Amino acid sequence: MSFNFTTPIPLSLYIHLPWCVKKCPYCDFNSYALRDDLPEQAYVDALLADLEQELPKIWGRRLESIFLGGGTPSLFSPEAIDRLLSGVRRLLPARRDIEITLEANPGTFEQTKFSEFRSAGINRLSIGIQSFNPEHLKVLGRIHDDKEAKLAAEVAHRAGFENFNLDLMFGLPGQRIESSQLDLQTAIDLKPTHISFYQLTLEPNTEFHVHPPQLPDDESIWQMQLEGQGLLASTGYQQYEISAYARPHHQCHHNLNYWEFGDYIGIGAGAHGKITDPASSSISRYWKPRQPQQYLDQASSNPTENHRHLSEKEAIFEFMLNALRLTNGFSADLFSERTGLPWETASKLCESSIADSLLQKNNRLIQPTTLGRRFLDNLTGRFLPDD
Repeated sequence: MSFNFTTPIPLSLYIHLPWCVKKCPYCDFNSYALRDDLPEQAYVDALLADLEQELPKIWGRRLESIFLGGGTPSLFSPEAIDRLLSGVRRLLPARRDIEITLEANPGTFEQTKFSEFRSAGINRLSIGIQSFNPEHLKVLGRIHDDKEAKLAAEVAHRAGFENFNLDLMFGLPGQRIESSQLDLQTAIDLKPTHISFYQLTLEPNTEFHVHPPQLPDDESIWQMQLEGQGLLASTGYQQYEISAYARPHHQCHHNLNYWEFGDYIGIGAGAHGKITDPASSSISRYWKPRQPQQYLDQASSNPTENHRHLSEKEAIFEFMLNALRLTNGFSADLFSERTGLPWETASKLCESSIADSLLQKNNRLIQPTTLGRRFLDNLTGRFLPDD
C-alpha cells in the first residue's frame, strides 16, 4: 500500500524567533535568554534565505496562515517584523484574509509596540499571561506582574486587534481550584476572542523537571479543568481543542491546521516542518539546527539539519495524535485526505476504542469521549506503530 493524495493539503508557515528575556523554569521550547544585542538584521536575513530554499518543496501552493512563535517574538522591533513579512509576501502567495499571529509577552516595553505590529500586518496576538496571581507568576519565573498582564489585553484592544488570545495555565504549584477560576474569570473580563487554558506539566530538560515543585494532586487538577471548562462555556467560549476555547468564528486557524494534519513550512532555529508530496506519494518531516548561531551560519547554504519520510503506520499515529485533540473529532474523509490512506487502515483500532468508551461516533464524526479526553495519552498510544 502507498499514499494516495486526491485533495490539496492546506499549507501554513511557522517562523521561530528563539530569544527571550529570561528562560522560564517550566519551558521546554527551543528558546534562549538574550545575553547580547538581538541580531535582528542578520536573523531576518537568515529567515528569508531559509524560506527561499523551501520554495521548491511547495511550488504553486499558497499560505493559509503564518505564526511567529518563540521565544518571545515581540522582542523584535516592528520594523524587523515588517521587513520579514514583506519578504514572505514577496516569496509566497497567500490568501487575502490570511491569519498572521505573533506571540507576545505582557511586559510594558513590548506593549508599546502592539499598534506598530498591527501596522506591519500582524492581525492576531497570543499573549503569554499564564496567571494573574502575583505569587504564581513569581514561582513560574515570569517577568511581568498582574497589572501588566491586565494592561496588555487593554492595549491589544486599543491597538485594533479584533482577535487575540490569552494564555493561561492551571495546576500550578500551590494553586487551589478557586485561584484557577479567578484567573479564568479575570481573563474573560478582559474580553479576548480566544483563551488557551492548559495544565502545567513538568517536561524533561527544564528546571522544574530537575527540581520539581509541589503540584496539586491529580483529582484537584482534573477538577480545575472541569470547572474551568464550565466557566468558559457559560461565558460564550466554545472548546474546540483540548486546551483551546474561542468565541464563535475565532478559532486559531494556524493551530487548527496542525491538529487536522495539514502541511507547514518551518523556518528559524529549531523549527520543524511537514510537507506532503503527491508526486512522490510521501509525507516528510524535517527540522532546522536548534542553536541560533549554527542556524545563522547555515541558513543561506543548508538550513535543514535532518529529515525523514513517514511510514504508513507513522502517518496514522501522527494523524490521531493531532486530530484526537479536537473536541469535534474528525471524519473518515478527513483522515483519508490528509494521510492518503483508506479509512480501513485505522477503523479497527477506532472500533476497539469505541468499545472501550474512549471514542464515540456522532453522525459522521469520530470523537473522544469525556473518558477519552481525560486519558488522551492512553487513547493515542493505541495507534503507536508496533515497531
